[in-house]
Amino acid sequence: MKQIVVLSGAGISVESGLSTFRDNGGLWDKYPIEEVATIQAWNNNPQKVTDFYNLRRDNCVNAEPNMAHILIGQLEERFSVKIITQNIDDLHERGGSSDVLHLHGEIMLARSCGTGDTYPIKRGENITYGDKCPKGFLLRPDVVWFGESVPNLVIASEIVKKADFLIIIGTSLQVYPAAGLIYDAPINCKKFVIDPNELSLPNDFVHIKKTGTKGMNDVIKLLE
Repeated sequence: MKQIVVLSGAGISVESGLSTFRDNGGLWDKYPIEEVATIQAWNNNPQKVTDFYNLRRDNCVNAEPNMAHILIGQLEERFSVKIITQNIDDLHERGGSSDVLHLHGEIMLARSCGTGDTYPIKRGENITYGDKCPKGFLLRPDVVWFGESVPNLVIASEIVKKADFLIIIGTSLQVYPAAGLIYDAPINCKKFVIDPNELSLPNDFVHIKKTGTKGMNDVIKLLE
Protein backbone atom coordinates (compact mmCIF):
# COMPACT_ATOMS: atom_id res chain seq x y z
CA MET A 1 0.00 0.00 0.00
CA LYS A 2 1.43 3.36 -1.03
CA GLN A 3 2.34 5.89 1.65
CA ILE A 4 0.80 9.38 1.70
CA VAL A 5 2.31 11.95 4.04
CA VAL A 6 0.30 15.12 4.66
CA LEU A 7 2.09 18.17 6.05
CA SER A 8 -0.55 20.61 7.26
CA GLY A 9 -0.56 24.09 8.74
CA ALA A 10 -3.01 26.57 10.17
CA GLY A 11 -4.57 27.34 6.79
CA ILE A 12 -6.39 24.01 6.66
CA SER A 13 -8.37 24.96 9.76
CA VAL A 14 -9.47 28.36 8.48
CA GLU A 15 -12.54 26.82 6.84
CA SER A 16 -13.43 25.54 10.31
CA GLY A 17 -13.35 29.07 11.69
CA LEU A 18 -9.93 29.01 13.33
CA SER A 19 -7.72 32.00 12.55
CA THR A 20 -4.05 31.89 11.57
CA PHE A 21 -1.29 34.22 12.76
CA ARG A 22 -1.90 36.43 9.74
CA ASP A 23 -5.70 36.63 9.79
CA ASN A 24 -7.38 39.89 10.71
CA GLY A 25 -9.98 39.92 13.46
CA GLY A 26 -8.78 36.76 15.21
CA LEU A 27 -7.21 36.14 18.60
CA TRP A 28 -3.79 37.08 17.30
CA ASP A 29 -4.92 40.68 16.78
CA LYS A 30 -5.64 40.97 20.49
CA TYR A 31 -2.66 38.95 21.67
CA PRO A 32 0.63 39.65 19.84
CA ILE A 33 2.77 36.56 19.26
CA GLU A 34 5.63 37.83 21.40
CA GLU A 35 3.28 38.22 24.39
CA VAL A 36 1.73 34.75 24.32
CA ALA A 37 3.62 32.38 22.03
CA THR A 38 7.24 32.51 23.18
CA ILE A 39 9.04 30.89 26.09
CA GLN A 40 9.93 34.42 27.24
CA ALA A 41 6.22 35.28 27.39
CA TRP A 42 5.58 32.28 29.64
CA ASN A 43 8.45 33.24 31.92
CA ASN A 44 7.30 36.87 32.08
CA ASN A 45 3.53 36.45 32.38
CA PRO A 46 2.38 32.83 32.68
CA GLN A 47 -1.12 33.89 33.70
CA LYS A 48 -1.66 35.77 30.44
CA VAL A 49 -0.28 32.88 28.39
CA THR A 50 -2.49 30.38 30.21
CA ASP A 51 -5.56 32.55 29.64
CA PHE A 52 -4.77 32.91 25.93
CA TYR A 53 -4.48 29.17 25.36
CA ASN A 54 -7.66 28.59 27.30
CA LEU A 55 -9.36 30.84 24.73
CA ARG A 56 -7.72 28.94 21.87
CA ARG A 57 -8.84 25.66 23.41
CA ASP A 58 -12.42 26.88 23.61
CA ASN A 59 -12.25 27.90 19.95
CA CYS A 60 -10.88 24.51 18.93
CA VAL A 61 -13.50 22.60 20.92
CA ASN A 62 -16.28 24.59 19.27
CA ALA A 63 -14.84 24.18 15.75
CA GLU A 64 -15.75 21.25 13.51
CA PRO A 65 -13.51 19.51 10.97
CA ASN A 66 -14.10 20.84 7.46
CA MET A 67 -14.26 18.88 4.21
CA ALA A 68 -10.49 19.10 3.70
CA HIS A 69 -9.93 17.26 7.00
CA ILE A 70 -12.61 14.73 6.07
CA LEU A 71 -11.21 14.10 2.58
CA ILE A 72 -7.78 13.48 4.08
CA GLY A 73 -9.32 11.07 6.57
CA GLN A 74 -11.04 9.20 3.75
CA LEU A 75 -7.70 8.60 2.01
CA GLU A 76 -7.07 5.86 4.58
CA GLU A 77 -9.54 3.71 2.64
CA ARG A 78 -7.02 3.49 -0.23
CA PHE A 79 -3.61 4.40 1.18
CA SER A 80 -1.44 4.32 4.24
CA VAL A 81 -1.71 7.91 5.49
CA LYS A 82 0.42 9.75 8.02
CA ILE A 83 -0.33 13.33 9.05
CA ILE A 84 2.37 15.71 10.23
CA THR A 85 0.66 18.86 11.42
CA GLN A 86 1.90 22.19 12.73
CA ASN A 87 -1.56 22.67 14.23
CA ILE A 88 -2.40 22.20 17.88
CA ASP A 89 -6.11 21.53 17.22
CA ASP A 90 -7.56 18.02 16.96
CA LEU A 91 -9.51 18.53 13.74
CA HIS A 92 -7.50 15.95 11.79
CA GLU A 93 -8.37 13.31 14.35
CA ARG A 94 -12.03 14.31 14.39
CA GLY A 95 -11.98 14.36 10.59
CA GLY A 96 -11.14 10.67 10.52
CA SER A 97 -7.33 10.52 10.46
CA SER A 98 -5.87 7.84 12.71
CA ASP A 99 -2.13 8.60 12.51
CA VAL A 100 -1.40 12.22 13.41
CA LEU A 101 1.93 13.62 14.61
CA HIS A 102 1.68 17.10 16.16
CA LEU A 103 4.90 19.06 15.70
CA HIS A 104 3.90 21.99 17.89
CA GLY A 105 1.95 20.25 20.63
CA GLU A 106 -1.72 19.62 21.32
CA ILE A 107 -4.21 22.09 22.75
CA MET A 108 -6.15 19.30 24.50
CA LEU A 109 -3.13 18.36 26.63
CA ALA A 110 -1.43 19.99 29.61
CA ARG A 111 2.30 19.44 30.11
CA SER A 112 4.28 19.25 33.32
CA CYS A 113 7.02 21.88 33.53
CA GLY A 114 9.09 19.45 35.57
CA THR A 115 8.75 16.05 33.92
CA GLY A 116 7.46 16.87 30.43
CA ASP A 117 4.63 14.35 30.91
CA THR A 118 1.31 15.31 29.34
CA TYR A 119 -2.20 15.02 30.70
CA PRO A 120 -5.49 15.15 28.77
CA ILE A 121 -7.82 18.08 29.31
CA LYS A 122 -11.50 17.15 29.21
CA ARG A 123 -13.60 18.94 26.63
CA GLY A 124 -15.13 22.02 28.21
CA GLU A 125 -12.39 22.27 30.84
CA ASN A 126 -9.24 24.39 30.94
CA ILE A 127 -5.96 24.92 32.76
CA THR A 128 -5.99 27.23 35.75
CA TYR A 129 -2.63 28.87 36.30
CA GLY A 130 -1.18 27.22 39.37
CA ASP A 131 -2.50 23.74 38.55
CA LYS A 132 0.12 21.09 39.18
CA CYS A 133 0.87 17.61 37.90
CA PRO A 134 0.77 14.59 40.27
CA LYS A 135 4.48 15.12 41.03
CA GLY A 136 3.92 18.72 42.10
CA PHE A 137 5.24 20.58 39.06
CA LEU A 138 3.39 23.45 37.41
CA LEU A 139 1.21 22.60 34.41
CA ARG A 140 1.49 24.58 31.18
CA PRO A 141 -0.18 24.27 27.78
CA ASP A 142 1.32 21.48 25.66
CA VAL A 143 2.45 23.90 22.97
CA VAL A 144 5.87 24.33 21.39
CA TRP A 145 6.51 28.06 21.54
CA PHE A 146 8.87 30.21 19.51
CA GLY A 147 12.27 29.80 21.10
CA GLU A 148 11.76 26.14 22.01
CA SER A 149 12.98 23.03 20.22
CA VAL A 150 10.58 20.82 18.25
CA PRO A 151 10.83 17.35 19.86
CA ASN A 152 8.95 15.51 17.10
CA LEU A 153 11.00 16.95 14.23
CA VAL A 154 13.29 13.93 13.89
CA ILE A 155 10.31 11.56 13.86
CA ALA A 156 8.63 13.73 11.22
CA SER A 157 11.75 13.67 9.04
CA GLU A 158 11.83 9.86 9.07
CA ILE A 159 8.15 9.76 8.08
CA VAL A 160 8.67 12.12 5.12
CA LYS A 161 11.61 10.05 3.89
CA LYS A 162 9.25 7.12 3.24
CA ALA A 163 6.55 9.05 1.35
CA ASP A 164 5.28 8.01 -2.06
CA PHE A 165 3.08 11.13 -2.08
CA LEU A 166 3.62 14.33 -0.11
CA ILE A 167 0.65 16.68 0.25
CA ILE A 168 1.33 20.10 1.76
CA ILE A 169 -1.78 21.99 2.76
CA GLY A 170 -2.49 25.10 4.81
CA THR A 171 1.12 26.19 5.27
CA SER A 172 3.07 28.83 3.37
CA LEU A 173 6.31 26.99 4.26
CA GLN A 174 7.70 29.99 6.11
CA VAL A 175 7.86 28.52 9.62
CA TYR A 176 11.12 26.70 10.26
CA PRO A 177 12.26 24.12 11.09
CA ALA A 178 8.97 22.50 9.98
CA ALA A 179 9.18 23.96 6.46
CA GLY A 180 12.48 22.18 5.90
CA LEU A 181 10.75 18.79 6.04
CA ILE A 182 9.83 19.04 2.35
CA TYR A 183 13.49 18.46 1.46
CA ASP A 184 13.42 15.06 3.19
CA ALA A 185 11.00 13.62 0.62
CA PRO A 186 12.45 11.01 -1.78
CA ILE A 187 13.31 12.09 -5.32
CA ASN A 188 10.61 9.85 -6.81
CA CYS A 189 7.95 11.09 -4.38
CA LYS A 190 5.05 12.97 -6.01
CA LYS A 191 4.73 16.31 -4.27
CA PHE A 192 1.68 18.59 -4.11
CA VAL A 193 1.24 21.98 -2.48
CA ILE A 194 -2.27 23.35 -1.93
CA ASP A 195 -2.13 27.12 -1.43
CA PRO A 196 -4.02 29.90 -3.23
CA ASN A 197 -1.04 32.24 -3.01
CA GLU A 198 2.14 32.51 -5.04
CA LEU A 199 4.95 30.47 -3.49
CA SER A 200 8.60 29.86 -4.24
CA LEU A 201 8.82 26.08 -4.61
CA PRO A 202 11.25 23.48 -5.98
CA ASN A 203 10.54 22.47 -9.58
CA ASP A 204 9.25 19.01 -8.69
CA PHE A 205 6.27 20.33 -6.73
CA VAL A 206 2.80 20.59 -8.25
CA HIS A 207 1.28 23.83 -6.97
CA ILE A 208 -2.52 23.79 -6.77
CA LYS A 209 -3.57 27.39 -6.27
CA LYS A 210 -6.80 26.74 -4.41
CA THR A 211 -8.10 26.68 -0.86
CA GLY A 212 -8.03 23.51 1.24
CA THR A 213 -11.18 21.65 0.26
CA LYS A 214 -11.05 22.53 -3.44
CA GLY A 215 -7.37 21.72 -3.57
CA MET A 216 -7.84 18.35 -1.89
CA ASN A 217 -10.48 17.41 -4.45
CA ASP A 218 -7.93 18.16 -7.19
CA VAL A 219 -5.14 16.21 -5.50
CA ILE A 220 -7.33 13.14 -5.03
CA LYS A 221 -7.83 12.97 -8.80
CA LEU A 222 -4.05 12.96 -9.30
CA LEU A 223 -3.25 10.15 -6.88
CA GLU A 224 -2.48 6.82 -8.53
